[in-house]
Amino acid sequence: MRRREGRGAAAHGAESRTAPVALAVVFLALLVWYMVYTGQIVRSRQADAETFTRIYAEVLEGLTSQEPGAGFAALANLQKELVELGVPFVVTSEPGRRYNTHANLPFEVSNPPTAGDVERILRYADELDMRNEPEGDPNSQLVHYGITPEAARLEWMPLLWATGLVLTVLLAVTVFRYQRRSVAERAWTAMARELAHQLGTPISSLQGWVEVLGLSREERPADMRQVEVAAAIGEDLVRLERVSRRFELIGRDPELERVSLKSVIAELRDYLEARLPRLGPGVALHVDVPDDLPDVRGHEVLLAWALENVVKNALDAVAGTGGSITISARAGEPGWVVLRIRDTGPGVPYDLRDRVFDPGVTTKSGGWGVGLTLTRRIVEGVHRGRIELLERGGRGVAFQARLPRATES
Repeated sequence: MRRREGRGAAAHGAESRTAPVALAVVFLALLVWYMVYTGQIVRSRQADAETFTRIYAEVLEGLTSQEPGAGFAALANLQKELVELGVPFVVTSEPGRRYNTHANLPFEVSNPPTAGDVERILRYADELDMRNEPEGDPNSQLVHYGITPEAARLEWMPLLWATGLVLTVLLAVTVFRYQRRSVAERAWTAMARELAHQLGTPISSLQGWVEVLGLSREERPADMRQVEVAAAIGEDLVRLERVSRRFELIGRDPELERVSLKSVIAELRDYLEARLPRLGPGVALHVDVPDDLPDVRGHEVLLAWALENVVKNALDAVAGTGGSITISARAGEPGWVVLRIRDTGPGVPYDLRDRVFDPGVTTKSGGWGVGLTLTRRIVEGVHRGRIELLERGGRGVAFQARLPRATES
């Protein structure tokens, strides 16, 4: 695997980040809107408190002043303060509802009002009465009143806020459903590509052996016997059968048993070493496994698949320029066996290290980003272990897996 970010990874990463960013922007806009709305309420209440305080001061001054006419002046100031509150009102003489005066109407009228203006003002008074009961003496005069324009605007804010939240939730549900469907479609496509990739190695090997069998006795390598060719073909057929079994196990909860990790590694080594000249020229494969390595509790077919995925990634990384791949295993802390695969390739780009196991993330230009995802699912989901990319300086990369040790029966 050439350690460079492919177009698939970039496109998938951009797509997966666009929707959350859009939702975050919408939510932030609603939050700012709500903060502005709350600020308007606070400022409105503050202004009302100041006005009511001035009204109280005017009333108190009129009641306590000993000067002649002070009460009338206080009432005049009080009326002015009330008008400045911005509350629309219409005063009518009763009975008979004859127009008297008005203030803060939401429409322009002449001064003095014309007959048409008076008719319009009285219709507006009827509208005000539908909202609030008029105040005053029905046998003298009534004050028909409404609410300030600011309060009218604030009335709509909770509804608009709730509507915004509902739309955000609907948008989030739609986006998440679309993403899940897209992820599922990519997963099926990636699985199909992975199946083709898994089948490709033994099939290409079989094609090579068929070509060898088609050669005349003189054209065949001198040290190659027909029995060896038949044995190699048998290995490839077994490999094909194992590939089919692997994909049958996807989505199931297989029964775990005692597995010799040493045997799994040895089998993979034997299979790859016979094919390294063709699969990875210039690549050296090293295996460092002690004879007394404890068995693990797992599923042999799935463990072999997980190990092969990582090793093949390493093989792709070093195949172009040559290098080495080392598979080592040791008994780790009590209850665990530690497996490590290292290569001397170019390494993983820094911006992919935290996402290297995510579906669709690949460092190959033509990759689908499913191999390491399957490996993590097998190690962590099936075997309840742990796999991670170790931080290393310079070239190369190392993956480490912790697998549960088989209990003594």
